[in-house]
Amino acid sequence: MNPPVTGPDGLDRLWTPHRMAYVRGDTGDTGDSAPAHADPRPACPFCRITADPATSTDDELVVVRGRTAYVVLNLYPYNPGHLMVLPYRHVADYLDLDDEETDEVTALTKAALRAIRAVSQPHAFNVGLNLGGAAGGSLSGHLHQHVVPRWSGDANFMTVIGGTKTLPQLLGETRDLLAAAWQ
Repeated sequence: MNPPVTGPDGLDRLWTPHRMAYVRGDTGDTGDSAPAHADPRPACPFCRITADPATSTDDELVVVRGRTAYVVLNLYPYNPGHLMVLPYRHVADYLDLDDEETDEVTALTKAALRAIRAVSQPHAFNVGLNLGGAAGGSLSGHLHQHVVPRWSGDANFMTVIGGTKTLPQLLGETRDLLAAAWQ
């Protein structure tokens, strides 16, 4: 195991190269030929979630499904309750959304704010899109809007000194609370 490396920002880096397969959407194909155990799911992890739960393969963190868009917990949250609102359709740019998708993403974002407020009473929110890789979008091919609850002091000594984010609740429990508050 490689030791942590301190960067110019003073934070240690915990190298997790296994996560690149998720970021890239790798299916295990090396280019020679598809292996017998090739993953039949779409390469984009967001496209694996469909409007129909019966045909979805990666939906354990889905909070709510709409007709053209859905809400899912971030697998790598910045804070507890970090949600993403996104269309089912694989589009990269906000301008590529049709009017129905735009309306539903907006309505689901407002509902996400209400549900998070009801469950965890944050002091504030960060809501936004990273359009393109240079803007910080690690999965920039499929537009997704972040809804991140914030609390005064949420960047505490563990984050600042230890370079480690602490999350007080399992993702499944957070998902259940938010889904219940949605109704």
